[in-house]
Amino acid sequence: MDDVFTGSILSALSTGLGAVPILFLKNTLTHKWRDILLAFSAGIMMTASMFSLIPEALKIGGMLQVVAGLFLGVMVLTILEKQIPHIDLEHSRSGIQFDEKAMLIIAAITLHNLPEGLSVGVSYAADASETGNLIAFAIGFQNAPEGFLVALFLISQNIGRMKAFLIATATGAVEIVTSLLGYYLTAYVNTLVPYGLSFAAGAMLFIIYKELIPESHGDGNERTATYAFITGIVIMLMLIEAF
Repeated sequence: MDDVFTGSILSALSTGLGAVPILFLKNTLTHKWRDILLAFSAGIMMTASMFSLIPEALKIGGMLQVVAGLFLGVMVLTILEKQIPHIDLEHSRSGIQFDEKAMLIIAAITLHNLPEGLSVGVSYAADASETGNLIAFAIGFQNAPEGFLVALFLISQNIGRMKAFLIATATGAVEIVTSLLGYYLTAYVNTLVPYGLSFAAGAMLFIIYKELIPESHGDGNERTATYAFITGIVIMLMLIEAF
């Protein structure tokens, strides 16, 4: 229980950690660096899904549970996407321009964080505790640039830097609740563990292919983003091997 609580807090609050530079940054972030961060995060999450979550689910359960969990995760994310307005950032080589209302983007990002917290919780419910640590790390890596972009947006709406930092941190903090919910559901109903792990993998793969990769290829930075994606895969593989 201590592990899941610590892991969920660290992965969730990494959103705030990613927003820290906004307190000192004078200029906006170019799309090239944003694309690199998104692609790198995609590589981290892809490796965590394919080399940690799915193999663990296969070991505990079987192919039927894995397939069912994967499709359930994809369906839930599909429903969320249809119900939650998706905010696309306007592409500009000089920087990131925002033209949406502040509360809309805050609500959308907060709600999109809910399944990520669930992924962390169900990962800790597996017998192998290192699986939870790896997924918490992967989600945290993805949350950091997200927190930076949220804070950057809020500053563009004439919100103070400290307030922007605190709001960005709060958007990630909701993951703690769903992380604990996912842990309790799967830990005390043991047959749900392989479904939960596969659900987490499906949700993460949906986010990677539907959100992170397309967003990183919108400004002519495809080659650089591809290198960042592969770098993320290699680093996560090294971490899995180290664990």
